Amino acid sequence: MNRAGRAGLLLSYVAVAAMSLTPAWGADPPPIPPADAAATDSGAELRRLKSQLDDQRKQIDQLRSMLEAQSQMLEKIGKSPTFEVSGEHVTPRNLGQIASTTPMLPPAPPAPPASPTPLPKPPQTTAAGTDATAPLQLKIGDTSITPVGFMDMTAVSRSTNPGSGIGTNFGSIPYANTQAGSLTETRLSPQNSRIGARMDTHYNNVNVTGYWESDFLGQIGNPPNGGLAVSSNPYVFRMRLYWVDVRKDKFEFLAGQSWSLMTPGNVGISPLPGNIFYSQDIDVNYQAGLVWGRIPGFRFVYHPSDKVHFGLALENSEPYIGGGNGGSAITVPALFGTANAVSGAFLGGQVNNGSSVISAAAVHPDIIAKLAFDPTNKFHLELAGVEITNRLSNPASTPAFQSHTKAGGGGSINLSFLVAPGVKVYTNNFWSDGGGRYIFGQAPDFIVHGDGSLSLVHSASTVTGIEATFGKKTPTMFYAYYGGVYIGKNLAIDANGTTKIGYGPISSDGQNRTIQEATFGTNTTLAKNSKWGALNLMFQYSYLQRNPWLAAPGALSDAHVHMGFVNLRYTLPGEPPKGPGILK
Repeated sequence: MNRAGRAGLLLSYVAVAAMSLTPAWGADPPPIPPADAAATDSGAELRRLKSQLDDQRKQIDQLRSMLEAQSQMLEKIGKSPTFEVSGEHVTPRNLGQIASTTPMLPPAPPAPPASPTPLPKPPQTTAAGTDATAPLQLKIGDTSITPVGFMDMTAVSRSTNPGSGIGTNFGSIPYANTQAGSLTETRLSPQNSRIGARMDTHYNNVNVTGYWESDFLGQIGNPPNGGLAVSSNPYVFRMRLYWVDVRKDKFEFLAGQSWSLMTPGNVGISPLPGNIFYSQDIDVNYQAGLVWGRIPGFRFVYHPSDKVHFGLALENSEPYIGGGNGGSAITVPALFGTANAVSGAFLGGQVNNGSSVISAAAVHPDIIAKLAFDPTNKFHLELAGVEITNRLSNPASTPAFQSHTKAGGGGSINLSFLVAPGVKVYTNNFWSDGGGRYIFGQAPDFIVHGDGSLSLVHSASTVTGIEATFGKKTPTMFYAYYGGVYIGKNLAIDANGTTKIGYGPISSDGQNRTIQEATFGTNTTLAKNSKWGALNLMFQYSYLQRNPWLAAPGALSDAHVHMGFVNLRYTLPGEPPKGPGILK
């Protein structure tokens, strides 16, 4: 009860008590006797007045006691609120309100509860004690920047010495009866370490992704100046990937250097390295027989649904006669000169014979189409094809510089599917007439006849294998692959009518007929978190063999090598943004 209510009730009690007093309070005062009343006894009058005063004092004391009792009762009432029941709700009755919704004396506002000054929260930590509040990506305006890359340390040991560094040139491993074949090789290198960034932004219902990735494999094997390898090993920094991808609804467009559309994928049609199949091998040249490339180009992709994807690409073409990445080169006609082929100026720089100089003229970019199906998240199928056109000019023709044009290409059927939880089977298969460049350059695209005309070389390859992941705390992937390359013969007779040219059984221990590699290995994730990165330990063993088209009597019929790899990798932390339309 509030003060106004108690005061009103108290006044009411006082008024009732006052009305209940003796007539001495409620009646008129007694009349004064006349002075001449002789019979009046002054002593008796005084006693009567004294008696009245005593009675009044007692009544006053009685009234005081009543008031004290009422005051105590009011205090008890004030401490116990009165309630009214209305339906299912019980609400306290405001005793300070009388026949009105407005209190006579408005109650004072309640004081806010005292609260101590909040202490700063300690940083959250993971089980390993690391700060869990580290950012997943940088933010500049509306653009997210995610770091990409890892620090690698690779050790490789080989039973022969191919001299190619941590990347294996499959088609040129030495025969055992040679000097290089009698030596073994053990090498340590951080060259495969990578650095880059992914940029994501959104504008006017369009998602834009930029991607950059570089490593230090610009010079396979030793650094450019072999003397520097004695002390500093200044490995060359190079560009691997550099592209921009624009996507709106079902349409996607990419421009830049990306994984070729001919490279097998794991899901849909995507340029992201995590969605590309290039094996789990530590070997930086991957598995023999793998179709792949990182080539500049333009790509258009249409996604009619999450289960069907169609891509069309124009990628940089390169007229190729073999000789790159350890692959065997063709035997050229005398008209054009073997010496010029070795120097890289064959036919005035019209073709690429394995040199790194980009000077060969191309008729048009390679045209690649791919159709991919993902009916479930356990099954992936893709059909891909490439068209390649080459043209050469003959300076000795009559009239001079007559040109010869030949179109070729190849096709792929790639399939992957889950056979059990964590167990996936892959088979990637390629056939071509004039598409050997896409098998890591292990086969030439064409040969050149004595008159400068072109003839296509048939080639085929496969990579078939299995990947299985076990364990939860420290997941380990076990993988095993078989890779094979076949290069068909295509022979011709030079203008002198006797000399064999082209590709096939021309010289002993010369051009390769088959290259085969069997590989198995493990990849163990020792620790992983998107906030601080991942630590992986990897092992790989491979047996590689190549067989030539012609072996001299008594000579070895093949070259082979045993290879072992060990790799420790720390992957940079980071996780790209998520949302509709963002590449994933």
